[in-house]
Amino acid sequence: MSRIIPLMPARSARPAGSGEASLQFTIPPPLALYIHFPWCVRKCPYCDFNSHAVRDGIPEDAYIAALIADLEHSLPDIWGRRVHTVFFGGGTPSLMTPDALDRLLTAVRARVQLSPEAEITLEANPGTVEAGRFAGFRDAGVNRLSIGVQSFNDRHLEALGRIHDASEAQRAIELAQRTFERVNIDLMYALPRQTMAEAMHDLDCALATGVSHLSCYHLTLEPNTPFAARPPELPDDDASADMQEAIEARLADAGFMHYETSAFARPGKQCLHNLNYWQFGDYLGIGAGAHGKLSFHDRVRRDMRHKHPGAYLEGAARGEFVQESREVGAAELPFEFMMNAARLNDGFHIDLFARHTALPVDVLMPRLLDARADGLLELEQGRVRPTLRGRRFLNELLQRFLD
Repeated sequence: MSRIIPLMPARSARPAGSGEASLQFTIPPPLALYIHFPWCVRKCPYCDFNSHAVRDGIPEDAYIAALIADLEHSLPDIWGRRVHTVFFGGGTPSLMTPDALDRLLTAVRARVQLSPEAEITLEANPGTVEAGRFAGFRDAGVNRLSIGVQSFNDRHLEALGRIHDASEAQRAIELAQRTFERVNIDLMYALPRQTMAEAMHDLDCALATGVSHLSCYHLTLEPNTPFAARPPELPDDDASADMQEAIEARLADAGFMHYETSAFARPGKQCLHNLNYWQFGDYLGIGAGAHGKLSFHDRVRRDMRHKHPGAYLEGAARGEFVQESREVGAAELPFEFMMNAARLNDGFHIDLFARHTALPVDVLMPRLLDARADGLLELEQGRVRPTLRGRRFLNELLQRFLD
């Protein structure tokens, strides 16, 4: 399943900064909770997420118990803080039984200050959809569903290694809209041998469903995937760029806001969980391979849980969940902040940088001015916004914040 995830910088990079400043957060950034479910029916050849094909069944009870223990182990790091969003990602979280999800969300509510109006998202695969499951997920507290459709063309779905066909995708979307108030569809373009007409047909099929949120991703060949080892025949760069521009124009005509690099929503229907990532908010990540970023009064820390489900469960038995933990230096924060915030098409107010990094604005300003001079950013009345060129050449923009 393809989705937006928070970006992680290369550890060898040396971001711009004037030395190691002393951080002092008066109010920490908003906090989200990410819960990773690492199993899929089958691993897709383009996927580089931490997902594993089910072979001998899913140890559901043991995994739910480990997640609850992981959360309890993390409580001292988030004590007294309210959780605004919860996101179940994977893998394919819809493989969970509704009873297991209910037990897990009940445990979350008992242990953290979950906002009464919290957005709670579950990722689902059309090939794992059942009417009873959707109703059970809703009754457990899920109020937003994200469906990994990718295409409405059976030939392309087969090429992508998906386990569903176009008719199953349509049925899943119809059922989701009867069950949940908010539904997202994941679509991919620049697929193997895909034409412009086929890409636009996929988009028209998605729009015809009436969903309020679409995530449209360019298929990329990620390292250490079967597609990277044996690349399929893909549209060239010019054809892919034409598809991207046509998709953006069609969605704008349909009344969708292009609020992030790959995210489109009707007004008021943005994904709050992902917005928290892009605004450099905090998030606790639990589950196999989950990443987290937490701010304390004097520092920012990134954690990663044990990646393989077996290693995660073995670690849970010892009360050891974190495989890697490191403090993010003050000199790294300008780059880390921009690597997320620069994805927002409408940009951000410069004060957000100070609030979510505990650094003064003048640490960032010289680089912002340089990027503006080169046509990559707009900077007006304290608001920073990437230009069209900055959005198209995001890596070039981000390099301005590296030494």
